[in-house]
Amino acid sequence: QVQLVESGGGLVQPGGSLRLSCAASGSIFSINAMGWYRQAPGKQRDMVAAITRGGSTSYTDSVKGRFTISRDNTRTMVYLQMNSLKPEDTAVYYCNAESFQYNYWGQGTQVTVSS
Repeated sequence: QVQLVESGGGLVQPGGSLRLSCAASGSIFSINAMGWYRQAPGKQRDMVAAITRGGSTSYTDSVKGRFTISRDNTRTMVYLQMNSLKPEDTAVYYCNAESFQYNYWGQGTQVTVSS
């Protein structure tokens, strides 16, 4: 079993920055990849960024060059650095961990980009 706890969301002006954090615990050895997803009201939950066990990263086109996913040396913390934020980035952001047999989700953290 894997548990994920997220933090770092909040209200920010367009062009500003936030860093989201995800603390993982439990069977960390079983995780093959982790990522960040987001869901705006009335829309589906979409992948934003992902990082594999080996450290390879990928991003959805709309955030390339603005967001960076990273992981600490213990593999217990995953981060999403969000720069040059736009109003369309407003959503609930969820941390995800993928194992061979299951996907795990954090509780979500609200990010609001508004003047």
